[in-house]
Amino acid sequence: MEDYLKAIYHLQGEDGQRIGTSALAEHLDVTSPTVTSAIDTLEEQGLVDREKYKGVRLTEEGETVALEVLRHHRLLEAYLTEHLDYDWSEVHDEADRLEHHISEKFERRLADLLDDPEVDPHGDPIPNEQLEPPPATDDVTLTEFDAGDRVEVKRIDDSDAEVLRYLADRGIDPGAELTVTDVAPFGMVTVRPADASETCSLPADVARELLVRPLEASTKGEEA
Repeated sequence: MEDYLKAIYHLQGEDGQRIGTSALAEHLDVTSPTVTSAIDTLEEQGLVDREKYKGVRLTEEGETVALEVLRHHRLLEAYLTEHLDYDWSEVHDEADRLEHHISEKFERRLADLLDDPEVDPHGDPIPNEQLEPPPATDDVTLTEFDAGDRVEVKRIDDSDAEVLRYLADRGIDPGAELTVTDVAPFGMVTVRPADASETCSLPADVARELLVRPLEASTKGEEA
């Protein structure tokens, strides 16, 4: 049930839009009848609000549970990366398995050991101990930028380990500064990481997984 709450939190976004059964089934890779059964249970427990033909969204109590699971997950990712030498491409699945089974005492010790980090290894914000929703950001996908723009990578979707390895091999991770050198008509985005001599071309679906923030100066502005 916690996996469903976490998925709904992810899909409904900051505006709390309702999520349909088919979207949730696709996200979790399960059948629609399975989702319907789970939603019945969550509704009975007061964790989701369902409106016929419009979908579901989390109640306040449901959001609190989802944020607690996310806090566990992202603290575990940070711990596995920093203290157990896991590659950042491995920690998502491992944290998925562990997040439901740690106590609040263990969570507090993890946070203390890690000095209360604000983000996980992929740049995703870690909910605080009060389980308040992370503040909204102005980060947008890399696909929103043009040739000549300079950006800083803030977050990278962690669901595809192969993509994470590909990006890491090219020096692209949270905090990396990139210059967009070309945007092809079919969506391919070519970038050059800071201090790198070679460019890296990213398919549109990969570029959309990078949430970035524009740097104040761009190469276009410098040339002007």
